[in-house]
Amino acid sequence: MRLVATWIINAVALLALPYVFSSINVDSFFTALLVAVVLGLVNALIRPVLILLTLPATILTLGLFIFVINGLLFWAVGSLLPGFHVDGFWAGVFGAIVFSLISWALSSLLMPDRRAE
Repeated sequence: MRLVATWIINAVALLALPYVFSSINVDSFFTALLVAVVLGLVNALIRPVLILLTLPATILTLGLFIFVINGLLFWAVGSLLPGFHVDGFWAGVFGAIVFSLISWALSSLLMPDRRAE
């Protein structure tokens, strides 16, 4: 149940992005659900490999290179899926940051903490 709630929260966060950035477009709620699944899979499978491969650059920049990785992956998903469009690299970087913030805020408001139970 928690996985479905997180999936829907991420889809709602994706739907909020075009209101913040004009360079990010999401066509429908179904598209947002699909993008949330693909982003989750990309972040679970590809992101750890990229972080490991770029570890020297990440250490050299004190962790700031992870923003580049997140932006590139967000931009890549935007160019792979129809109905979700990210205009460029910087739109991907800032979109990934704002998406994470919105998703975190909605999750903390709507889903109770497991440790409090």
